[in-house]
Amino acid sequence: MMASIKFYKETNFKETPIGKIPKDWEIIKLGDTRRAKIIMGQSPPSSTYNKDGEGLPFLQGKLEFGMIYPSPTVYCSQPLKIAEKSDILISVRAPVGDVNIAPYRLCIGRGLAAIRFDSKEASSWFYFYYLQKIKHFLENLGKGSTFKAINKGDLEDLRLPFPPLSEQHEIAEVLYCVDFAIQRVDEAIARAERLKKGLMQQLLTKGIGHKEYKETPIGKIPKTWKVVELREIAQKFIGGGTPSTKVPRYWNGDIPWIRSVHLTRYYIDESIIDQYITKEGLENSASNIVPKRNLIIATRVGIGKSAVNLIDVAINQDLTGVVIVPSMADPFYLVRYLTSPKVVKMLESFSRGTTIKGVPLNHIKRLKVPLPPLNEQRRITVILSSVDNLLQLKREKREKLVRMKRRLMDLLLTGKVRVSV
Repeated sequence: MMASIKFYKETNFKETPIGKIPKDWEIIKLGDTRRAKIIMGQSPPSSTYNKDGEGLPFLQGKLEFGMIYPSPTVYCSQPLKIAEKSDILISVRAPVGDVNIAPYRLCIGRGLAAIRFDSKEASSWFYFYYLQKIKHFLENLGKGSTFKAINKGDLEDLRLPFPPLSEQHEIAEVLYCVDFAIQRVDEAIARAERLKKGLMQQLLTKGIGHKEYKETPIGKIPKTWKVVELREIAQKFIGGGTPSTKVPRYWNGDIPWIRSVHLTRYYIDESIIDQYITKEGLENSASNIVPKRNLIIATRVGIGKSAVNLIDVAINQDLTGVVIVPSMADPFYLVRYLTSPKVVKMLESFSRGTTIKGVPLNHIKRLKVPLPPLNEQRRITVILSSVDNLLQLKREKREKLVRMKRRLMDLLLTGKVRVSV
C-alpha cells in the first residue's frame, strides 16, 4: 500500500507523439479494443424518465463533475446506453472534456461517453487522472462554432501513455489519496459554512443570552436592541468616481483606489489593492477617500457586497462609503448584517436602471438596521470572525492540496518521477 511506495527520478526517456516518456512506457490509442471500449451516450425517449427510482440513474451531461455525484434526481426505465461502475465518464457535448468515474451503474445520455478499460490490461483510475491532466487538449478536440462536441472518432484517435499496469495502479493510488484529502477538506468547509449560516441567523436576530424580545418592522429582536436607519449612525455618505484613463498622470500614484470587484471579503487591506491614483487624479475626478475603519457598500455593480476598509482608500462610482459614528456602531458588525442573505436580497430589489442597475442613495440611507449595544456588537463580530478564520484556514489548506495534486500529476503521469513497490 502507500507505505511501501518508493519514488525515484527518471532519467531515461524517449521522444513520442505526446512528448517525452520513460523508455519502458508504451503509447496506445484509446480506440485499441484490446484494452478499452468506448460507449457513446444516447438519450432515451423522455417518456421513459421518472423521479421514482424506477430503472437506472440517468445522467445527460451538463453536470458538475466531482469525486462523488449527488443523489440522482432522474431515472430511466429503458436505458439505451449504460455505463458500468468504475467506467470513466467524459463530457462530449458542451461542456466538453470534463471527466469522472461512474460511482455506480448509470444510464448515459448523448452528452456523455463512457470509457471502459479491461481491468487486466489497464487501470481506469490512472486514465481518469490522465484525462484530467489533458482537459485543455480535450476541450480543443470539440468541433462546432456555437455548440462544441467530441465524436467517437476523436476519442478513438486519442494517444495515451501506457506504463506497466502495476505502476498505473500505484500512480492512481497516490493521486486518489490526495483527492480523498481534498474531499475531506471540502466536507469540513461545508460544515463550517453551515455553522456560519446558522450563527449569523441566530446572532443577528436573537443576539447573545437574551430572553425577552419585541416585534419590530424588521422582525423579532431582543428587547434591549434598537432599530435605526443607517443614516442615524453615519456621519456622512461618500460617493466615488474614476479618474480619466486617458490622462497618465492621474494614475500610478500612492492613493489606493478600489472598485466593487475588490469587495471579496469582509475587509479591505493593502494586499488586495492593484490600482493607485495620484492626488491630481483624485482632485480631477468624482473619486473620494473613505477614511479607514468605515463601511464601503457596492451600490451599483456588485450590489450586495460590503466591506470594512482597514486603510484609507479612494473608491469608484460603483461604491458608496459610509463614515460610521464610532460610539454607536461597530463597522464589522454592520458589514455582517449588510451581507446577510436577507439584506442582500433587499438591496437587489431596490436596484434601478436598464443596463447598469444601482441602488439609490436614499434607499441606503434609510436602510433599517438592528442595533445591539456596542459591546454586544463587538462580541457578535468576534464569534463570526472566529468561524471566518476557520473557513479561511480550510480554504487555504484546500488550495495547497490542489496545487500538490497538480504538481504530482505533472510528475507522475509523465514519468518524470516514477513509483515502485
